[in-house]
Amino acid sequence: MSDLPSTLQRIATAPDLASLDAERVSALGKSGWVTALLKTLGKMSPDERQSHGPAIQSQRAEVAAAIDARKAALEAAELDRKLATERVDLSLPAAEQPQGGVHPVSQVMDELAEIFADLGFAVAEGPEIESDWYNFTALNMPETHPARAMHDTFYFEPREGVEGTFVLRTHTSPVQIRAMQQVGAPLRVIAPGRVYRSDSDATHTPMFHQVEGLVIDRNITMGHLKWTLETFLKAFFERDDIAIRLRPSYFPFTEPSAEVDVGWSMENGRRVVGGSEGWMEVLGSGMVHPRVIAAAGLDPDEWQGFAFGTGIDRLAMLKYGMNDLRQFFDGDLRWLKHYGFSALAVPTLSAGVGA
Repeated sequence: MSDLPSTLQRIATAPDLASLDAERVSALGKSGWVTALLKTLGKMSPDERQSHGPAIQSQRAEVAAAIDARKAALEAAELDRKLATERVDLSLPAAEQPQGGVHPVSQVMDELAEIFADLGFAVAEGPEIESDWYNFTALNMPETHPARAMHDTFYFEPREGVEGTFVLRTHTSPVQIRAMQQVGAPLRVIAPGRVYRSDSDATHTPMFHQVEGLVIDRNITMGHLKWTLETFLKAFFERDDIAIRLRPSYFPFTEPSAEVDVGWSMENGRRVVGGSEGWMEVLGSGMVHPRVIAAAGLDPDEWQGFAFGTGIDRLAMLKYGMNDLRQFFDGDLRWLKHYGFSALAVPTLSAGVGA
């Protein structure tokens, strides 16, 4: 039996969505009166279905349209009510969002660039895949030098049509050759970047980071080298009690060569750079070998200079109290959250390079 007029009236006056849904179930649900009418069509003859079917389908469509219209009206009214009554308190702090961190290696690179820029150094870069000429030969390391051993260096397979042998660079020293070739002299540069060696333990990884410095000019002496390194270490570790000593050593690309030791002391159970309780090695350095200057296309009788190098990861470990080099590359966000830096903590000499 049709209840269309009263159903349409109740739908039109439904006060909320819950009441409207009750009307939908009453009419169109499994036990609804419209559904019951539709079921009767199955019991009619073809002529009766043709006669009564359109009227029943029309009632179903009319009820469904009325429900959709009332639902839209109720939802619009609810939105208007919320817009009129609800407010956002802009004085409340914003919800905390996940934040990334600057990796300690990146932070130390920025610190180094800031310090050496103040000393008049530019930052130079070069490729990580190097020819053996730039990586070894130009740096006074002949083919028989031990550093060229397969177990020390990552070599690339020879490629058809490509002359020479290529390696993953074992140091950033090739950048020194490229800088002298491109800029000439006088020259003051640092070369930070990734380097690769076939080595892995608690203090060595197959990939790590190095920074090297180069000064080429006239009348450069070991005194200039010592002052530069002492000034750099005091600025980097932000301490005035930095003492250094130079020990004679050997590097093929410098002559004379010196290992650089820095004084250390114990503070709160941790060994820190500064003081005079002992010595630890932090850098390698020396006067640039005349053969290296000549390989870069400069006259070693006119130009001379000094060079130095150290591990960026090692500097970060000494300054910020890390004890395992491998953790730098584990990708552990907990480690980065503990040791990482805010993106706003930009190193400056005035605010502190380790700010």
